[in-house]
Amino acid sequence: MKEEKKMQSRMQEETVSEQEAAAETVPEAASPAEDLAVPAVDCAKLQEALEQAKDDAEGYKKKWYSVSAEYENYRKRTAATRSQAYTEGRAAVVVKLFPIADSLERALAGCTEEGTKKGLEMVLKNFSKVLEEEKISVIDPVGEPFDAAKCEAILAVDAGEGEQSGVVKEVYAKGYEQDGKVLRFAQVLVTR
Repeated sequence: MKEEKKMQSRMQEETVSEQEAAAETVPEAASPAEDLAVPAVDCAKLQEALEQAKDDAEGYKKKWYSVSAEYENYRKRTAATRSQAYTEGRAAVVVKLFPIADSLERALAGCTEEGTKKGLEMVLKNFSKVLEEEKISVIDPVGEPFDAAKCEAILAVDAGEGEQSGVVKEVYAKGYEQDGKVLRFAQVLVTR
């Protein structure tokens, strides 16, 4: 029995020591005044940091506006370039058709058969429609003073009675222009 009492007393001591150890590890409740305590901060430093942040934000805003404007200009330039390239590409195809039209006109001028003549006229009429759709106009300077910006003189002929010198007398090959840009110079005979 003595041993039992010793054992019980040891168990009680261990229980008490465990409770004391647990009590030591539990933090004490903080007082309400300690919860509301704010650490001391330098207001001047905070104000300086705020001003720096505002300056940085303004700088980033200006950079953003600059990049946005630059991108918009790039987009417009690219669209204009693409449109111009498309128009020039279409004009380049039509330019390759000019010699064919010249040949058809010569064939029409020398044709005596009525059916063939009507067929050639229809083809030339369709070609004229294509030119109109592409806003290409014929340069026909007969009777006008020679203009090197639109014409190419291939031959100089003597002026007849009442004719002035330097005037286009005859067009050998028609010239064509689109929106003021010469696609092919008119080949002309000029009086001297």
